[in-house]
Amino acid sequence: MGGETVLIAFDSTQQALRAEMLLEYADIEIDTRPTPKEITAGCALSIEFPLPDYSQAKTIMDEQQVIIRGYFRQFSDRYQEIDEKGNRREQEE
Repeated sequence: MGGETVLIAFDSTQQALRAEMLLEYADIEIDTRPTPKEITAGCALSIEFPLPDYSQAKTIMDEQQVIIRGYFRQFSDRYQEIDEKGNRREQEE
């Protein structure tokens, strides 16, 4: 998978497997991979997919009420949570 990607982290394996099935059914190219260490999540599985598919994937997760930990992108070799438009979410201090 080339180019920029989005990663969905989950707090349960059941939700990760459900999301995997839904995204594959929608013909979104995905990679199921270990959750990066810098993302705190209750599940060791995450799903990565191309950034251009973010809006469609997010709509599917919302409509199907899949419970997620968050959406993340890599900025400067570090994963950070992103907003509705795929931009870096401002960190609250």
